Amino acid sequence: MSERLPRQVKLFGAVSLLNDFASEMIYPLLPAFVTGVLGGGALALGALDGAADAAAAMVKFVSGRLADRPRRRGPLIVIGYFIAVVVRPVIAVTAAAWQVIGLRVVDRLGKGLRTPPRDALIADVTPEPLRGRAFGLQRGLDHAGAVLGPLVAWGLLSRGAGVRTVIAASIVPGVAVLALAWWATTDGKGWQQAATAATPAELAPPVAVRYRPLPPALYAICFFYLLRMPDTLIILRAQQIGIPVAVVPLLWAAVHVVRSSSSFVGGALSDRVGPARTMWLGWVCYCGLAAGMSLATGAVEAWVLFLALGLVAGLTESPERALVAQFAGDRQGSGFGVYHAASGVAALAGGLLLGGEFQRAGGASAFTASAALALVLAVLWPFIARAHRVPAR
Repeated sequence: MSERLPRQVKLFGAVSLLNDFASEMIYPLLPAFVTGVLGGGALALGALDGAADAAAAMVKFVSGRLADRPRRRGPLIVIGYFIAVVVRPVIAVTAAAWQVIGLRVVDRLGKGLRTPPRDALIADVTPEPLRGRAFGLQRGLDHAGAVLGPLVAWGLLSRGAGVRTVIAASIVPGVAVLALAWWATTDGKGWQQAATAATPAELAPPVAVRYRPLPPALYAICFFYLLRMPDTLIILRAQQIGIPVAVVPLLWAAVHVVRSSSSFVGGALSDRVGPARTMWLGWVCYCGLAAGMSLATGAVEAWVLFLALGLVAGLTESPERALVAQFAGDRQGSGFGVYHAASGVAALAGGLLLGGEFQRAGGASAFTASAALALVLAVLWPFIARAHRVPAR
């Protein structure tokens, strides 16, 4: 079915692949860099993820509103990628954990600028019956890039390069992102030509928006982001139970193989059985796997559970976006802006709470709390969806 997807969807998939190539050369090294080189702790790691997501969330709300006008989408997307490409390598010269957090926040501000306009553009150019597959392709290639980045990082580390050198090298794939991002946003045309190719409804000037209560699905999605362990803490837990730091890039690459392949499956499943059911299945998987991480004691268990957690992203990311596209109607930019902003704030709160619990009582306790909350969400969701008529398909 992927051959029926619009060309711009495929181009954005390629952009995501290259961008995550650059980003994921750095990300799996941050726990060791912050805790080992810079002397930070688990709370600093929770703040690292949480503050970055929250900063991006605020920008996403604004950029989503701006993205209701198609002519603004291209510049917002390209500027967002430009900020990330320039800022990420600077982490290599930091001397304190707060500096890493600050640069990570700026990096995520770029993500905040580009994500709602990109998702709105994908939703608008894709027929509704194929939206699950469209977002599955974008998320799948995004995670495929996250396979290449850690492998390159591991190759450099194994040849004697330092962590700072690997971080600085992320500029190389980042440069290619900018040219391809411009092509994807214009689809071979200028920005103005690309905007005028939109439908009359898209080109109409924004009208005063009457705010309606947020759909229950969005509250449930935000609760999941609140209870979900940040990736940095999952990596730290894996290190605690036997994964050497030097092997972390390989582990990170392997989990993105799972995320990438399961994203294609999750997107197709979302179109077939409905995004609400597919998303719920991802939550159930997370509940069991988080409980497993709380009980794990050895490297083999850490590998198996860490890789299995990759299924959660594949089963939740595409359905979330498909549901948002359904609720957003003709205001795709605003809809995705609210979704990304609200989930980002929830991720900040969750990162701080779970990071604090991790530092206070240990990784097992933090994962147990996360699994228990996920169980509550999984049990309640079918009743909430039925009571509020959340569309299954």
